[in-house]
Amino acid sequence: MLEKLSHLFSRDQRKADVQQRLEQLRKRVPAPVFWLFGKTQSGKTSIIKFLTGADAAEIGQGFKPCTRFSRIYQFPTPDAPLVSFLDTRGLDEPGYDSAEDLARFNTEAHAVVVTVKALDHAQENVRTHLRAIRAAQPSRPVVLALTCLHEAYPQQQHPEPYPFDQPDSADRIPDALRRSVDEQARQFTGLVDAVVPLDLTPAEEGFHDPNYGGPRLNAVLLEALPAAYRQTLATLEEAVKDLQDLYARPALPHILGYSTLAATAGAISVPFVDLLVLPRIQKSMIYHLASHFGQPLDADRFDQMAEAIGLRPILRRMAVREVAKFIPVVGQVVCGAWAGASTYALGKAFCYYFRGVREGHIPDPEELRGYYREQLTKAEKAWRAGSNNKEMEPLPEAGVEGKKDHHENERSS
Repeated sequence: MLEKLSHLFSRDQRKADVQQRLEQLRKRVPAPVFWLFGKTQSGKTSIIKFLTGADAAEIGQGFKPCTRFSRIYQFPTPDAPLVSFLDTRGLDEPGYDSAEDLARFNTEAHAVVVTVKALDHAQENVRTHLRAIRAAQPSRPVVLALTCLHEAYPQQQHPEPYPFDQPDSADRIPDALRRSVDEQARQFTGLVDAVVPLDLTPAEEGFHDPNYGGPRLNAVLLEALPAAYRQTLATLEEAVKDLQDLYARPALPHILGYSTLAATAGAISVPFVDLLVLPRIQKSMIYHLASHFGQPLDADRFDQMAEAIGLRPILRRMAVREVAKFIPVVGQVVCGAWAGASTYALGKAFCYYFRGVREGHIPDPEELRGYYREQLTKAEKAWRAGSNNKEMEPLPEAGVEGKKDHHENERSS
């Protein structure tokens, strides 16, 4: 009995329990996983950059090896990812064996994105390994992204408007490109569900549309994902597209990641279980934001800022709302939405504070609390709307639903 009591009140044990709970939560967060499959220099990094808004340096530093031939990039952070990318390299190396990656990724990847340069028809190795991936899970969506279109019409602009999703537009596509796209589609027949020609280039290369075909790729990926994962990707897209604040722009994906993790914790059906985890999530977010803004925090400064924003009353309201979980289903939705919204508003409030510090103006406590309340009101509306669009079934651990389930998700959402 003494050993059990000691275990219960041990600080180290509580930390270990919270860490274990966080690891379990991360597996439940609806963060889509895209398996990028293609040769080196075929445009995989450009696709990640387009979908996330991250720059090439951040992407390069963020990749971590996970098998002999593959690596993983979790955006914006492994602690609270919104989307993950599995990058398979070495497809043309003699020792590459798709069985190793299938064993590692088959139960994790929700969609496969095959990247192929439009004019590169030497893709036999890619198709050979793709057949094994396709056979392992036939219902998983596979999208063929044909890249570097401009190589078919050097020193010319892209055909406008984007013609590959319009009927009767073949006459606007240069002949060399049209023949190449048709041939690639023929060679990958039966291996892919959609073909998206695109050309993602740096602005300095002079193309009028540096994200040519990018919106079409995004629409196809959103269509391919189950409802809950689709909601996460759509939220990320809106954040990257619409945010104008240059200070908060790179921080917002981190706020969304931690908010999604908090919402998942808040939706745990057992009352009060998440009260240990949510403060840890929010504190991790705040320290992460402080580091991002070059304003490292010690314990005293953290307490001062928490007092200014009113963090303790927030936690008290969180405890009161836990009672709602005694109402089946509805209570989970309410608590999950509030946990996500309050974490989002808290992150925005800290961004507001750090921006003021950078500009030589430290917001007073009442100003900060007013900004927090304003952000909380907006976030609660958005989060509840998102929660009402999601199915209340447990999130799938891996893979993607079949086409029948996918269409049912489409109708319900």
